[in-house]
Amino acid sequence: MKITFEDIFNNPEIQLYIRQADESMKAMGYTEHSFAHVGRVASWAQEILLKLGYSERDAELARIAGFMHDMGNMINRQDHAQNSALMAFYLLKEMKADPDDIATIVTAIGNHDEGTAFPVNPISAAIILADKADVRCSRVRNKDFATFDIHDRVNYSVKKSDLYVEKDSHIELSLQIDTEICAVMDYFEIFMERMLLCRKAAEKLNLQFRLTINSQRIL
Repeated sequence: MKITFEDIFNNPEIQLYIRQADESMKAMGYTEHSFAHVGRVASWAQEILLKLGYSERDAELARIAGFMHDMGNMINRQDHAQNSALMAFYLLKEMKADPDDIATIVTAIGNHDEGTAFPVNPISAAIILADKADVRCSRVRNKDFATFDIHDRVNYSVKKSDLYVEKDSHIELSLQIDTEICAVMDYFEIFMERMLLCRKAAEKLNLQFRLTINSQRIL
């Protein structure tokens, strides 16, 4: 069966797991990982592949993987990418998804976290880029600025983030940062590992990765 994004989006079990995963993250003090995040990752991953000329089916599989990629936070933050992949495997199997689609989706989900990830295929690369690009002030839950840690400050400082794709050339993450809240170097201290992974992901798509902060090219 050719599973569709609508099948995934409308599945109450998947919706429940995403909500519970976000509740677990909230309890641990992490930024928002609910429908706003997974929806954005899903849309961006799909858009990246479409702009690069990949098939609509590949783009839809990337959208599905993006929507399901963080369910494993319900179990634990540690190894959440692998847990998400296993959960997706069993859910998709129950939905009688095509085995080739299951393999592609599970591979992409299991390879999105910077601690263990590698862009093993174009869909995995698109998920990595979309996931790491979702940095924004609205993801910060802590309302007490005096108690912000560096992760809160970095996310809260980002007023706008966009991905721009130029086929056969580059993909650019463009950020607008309030430097009174967070210095540019603080961003690198927290996210350098993620940016290096984005570079590998871009290379998998035969692109150069660029990072622009406040209209200045950084990478």
